[in-house]
Amino acid sequence: MSDLPVSRLRLHQPVFFSTGIDCFGPMQVKIGRRSEKRWGLLCKCLTTRAVHIEVLSSISTDSFLMALRRFISRRGKPAEILCDQGTNFRGGDRELQEAFNALHPSLQAQLAEYQLKFRFNPPSAPHFGGSWEREIRSIKAALTSTLGCQVVTAEVLQTVLIEIEGILNSKPLGYVSSDLADPDPITPNLLLMGRPDPSLPQVTYHDSELIGRRHWRTCQVLSDRFWTQFLRHYLPTLQTRSKWLKDTSPIRVGTVVMIVDPQLPRASWPLGEVNKVFPGTDGLIRSAEVKVKDRTYVRPVSRLVRLPAVPERDGH
Repeated sequence: MSDLPVSRLRLHQPVFFSTGIDCFGPMQVKIGRRSEKRWGLLCKCLTTRAVHIEVLSSISTDSFLMALRRFISRRGKPAEILCDQGTNFRGGDRELQEAFNALHPSLQAQLAEYQLKFRFNPPSAPHFGGSWEREIRSIKAALTSTLGCQVVTAEVLQTVLIEIEGILNSKPLGYVSSDLADPDPITPNLLLMGRPDPSLPQVTYHDSELIGRRHWRTCQVLSDRFWTQFLRHYLPTLQTRSKWLKDTSPIRVGTVVMIVDPQLPRASWPLGEVNKVFPGTDGLIRSAEVKVKDRTYVRPVSRLVRLPAVPERDGH
């Protein structure tokens, strides 16, 4: 296992300087007498572990760009965004590049340093964004247990997601002492707002309030349920890692490999030859470019199966 990347160690930089983003959902909301789908956009600061959640009406490029504008207006513009190969993220990067290229060359020279950079992970490599992917998994598991099949209004869903944002940003970033005389632990909220926990005290209501007309109480019951389920799913993961402790031989150019495709039977996985490798800052290779017939694919090495070389026989 390698050292932490540079994006996780942005010292003397503002919060959300390096941000990882991803979508989760869909979730059902009630609009009048009909139901519609909503998605969530999770933005996570890779240095301070702060979380920002936005609600998306769709997973289109337009909806993502509007959510990105809301995020930047409230949290500030990040210098880089790390994400997967989602079509809405790709489309958002393309739209911003086209808008920048349409500017006058003199303006481009002045605004070049303020340009937003997207860094995309290789396809089929969710572990490249493990810092925020694991957060989404915990949120989704807790939300599934919290909401279940219940359909809430759009206002209730937005309130619950923002309450969840406050809960996640109240987690301590280090060891919590049992001595009351010791200073309070550092939390993302402390770095964002300068105070430990600015939220209102939680009120405990009975589960019967879920079907009541007081939507305020419904939000409190759902937030309390989320906290219970989040602790149940999150705390067991805070264990010492016990894998990737030994180095393996790096993949090389010219190696014949089989690309793992979960959507195909194993006998139908495509065969190709490694054309190019992409070493990281530590010199280790975690992704490669594979040529399959007349096409090339970029895949993580965890999705490549190296085939043994055929030994050459004397006289043949």
